[in-house]
Amino acid sequence: MTTRTLNLDDALYQYLLDVSLRDTPLKARLRAETAALPMARWQIAPEQGQFLALLVKLTGARRILEVGTFTGYSALCMAEALPAEGSILCCDLAGDYNATARSYWREAGVETRIELRLGPALETLEALERDGQGGSFDIAFIDADKANYPRYLEQALTLLRAGGLLIFDNVLWSGRVLERQPQSEDTRAIQQLNLALKHDERVDYSLLPLGDGMSLCRKR
Repeated sequence: MTTRTLNLDDALYQYLLDVSLRDTPLKARLRAETAALPMARWQIAPEQGQFLALLVKLTGARRILEVGTFTGYSALCMAEALPAEGSILCCDLAGDYNATARSYWREAGVETRIELRLGPALETLEALERDGQGGSFDIAFIDADKANYPRYLEQALTLLRAGGLLIFDNVLWSGRVLERQPQSEDTRAIQQLNLALKHDERVDYSLLPLGDGMSLCRKR
């Protein structure tokens, strides 16, 4: 027994996957294809994808906002958990990986539930607010450029409905959040976000040591 979160060595992590991951050949193939890319570290862990899908079902979400889509794995996991009339709006920059994402969404039969908007995400989020879509999303998942995390927080809270769920990935940043004088703008931004969320009265909040750290925030 322990009163703190366990450190997972390779054997215990593999056990976690063996006894809990409900994988599909399609998702495993997408992860393998992504792992061969130079930016493979952008990919969320499979247990995180399954957790996101569970959150979609637990919250009864019908409209999801994703910032940072890459090869489409997290969007695929969430889209499969949506009801037939549900939708995901994905924000990302143009890249070769866009075609990979669309290909797998199509093969999974969820392509019609996902809209991919290319361009700087902050501009897309501002356009959504101008279009009167504030308070219209049930879940927002943020996994993009870390330097803008504090700005994504403000934009996402505007676009989420009351009771909606905001999720940030990489909030433990492979331990770099412990640096006292970080040189990286990304590290400083994540540290800023983490401290801000602890005291933000607009949300209920919990940081989970899942993957590289995930923050869950329920908009009050």
